[in-house]
Amino acid sequence: MARARHTVVITGARAVAGQALTFGRLSPFARPVLVNGAAGVVVAAEGRPLSVMAFTVTNGKIVGVDVLADPSA
Repeated sequence: MARARHTVVITGARAVAGQALTFGRLSPFARPVLVNGAAGVVVAAEGRPLSVMAFTVTNGKIVGVDVLADPSA
């Protein structure tokens, strides 16, 4: 059974930082990876991937983060 997709767009440094703090408890499970050849992170617990994050970096700054997450996690 397919689940509906849920897209959320968060803009602004303060809002993005606040969202990052919300998920900070998952940081012990984050591992660096390449996502389509670019910097990224996979979050996995007990061998099960929970999310993948891809970072867009411009002039040495993160200007975008795309997250794919398991809604049941």
